[in-house]
Amino acid sequence: MMPSGQSVPTSKQEQTLGIKIARAMLSGPRHITKDATVVELDAAGNLIILRQGTNDWICFPGDENQIGNPPMCADHMGLQWMMDIMSKKPRPTNTAPGIIYMLCGATQHSNTDPFDRSSPAIPVGPHWMIIWPFDAKKCGLPNTIRDAGAWVMFDGTPYAYLHICGTPWVGNMYNEKNPGDQVPIWTMVYGSRSEP
Repeated sequence: MMPSGQSVPTSKQEQTLGIKIARAMLSGPRHITKDATVVELDAAGNLIILRQGTNDWICFPGDENQIGNPPMCADHMGLQWMMDIMSKKPRPTNTAPGIIYMLCGATQHSNTDPFDRSSPAIPVGPHWMIIWPFDAKKCGLPNTIRDAGAWVMFDGTPYAYLHICGTPWVGNMYNEKNPGDQVPIWTMVYGSRSEP
């Protein structure tokens, strides 16, 4: 018998926690997420640890019922950038490039305004991000959404970053032992897109 006032997690709570952790672990490469700390944000924007990790990555389960709250996995600088944008700081404070993975895809309100919280949802496929100031014109990159290749999100704002569609493994991988050998040894193939 449990002492009065002490609660034991119910199987429903344990199941919900397990689902959140599993969803967070799908957000990035397995070799990173398997040892990452899994957290979620409370209503005040504080990080609540769901599972302590052993590497320097932080993964979030997200909430599929909220626009702009996807499953994601960030390194320290990516997390700093994300917390800055959520706090609506005028510019990010990360002092080095960061990486954020969103390999489950996402929804967001805007591709041009980092602080838009009212426009209709824009779906975005699996992607990853290099969090550092990018200028589309200077880099020779587009600044409009696409489902393949790289482009600059939030171009012209302090929060501009490189948005890379797909996963880090999209495309061909070549033999590293013989760089002259340009025959692909692995190719990712997309399935057909289902219509809504």
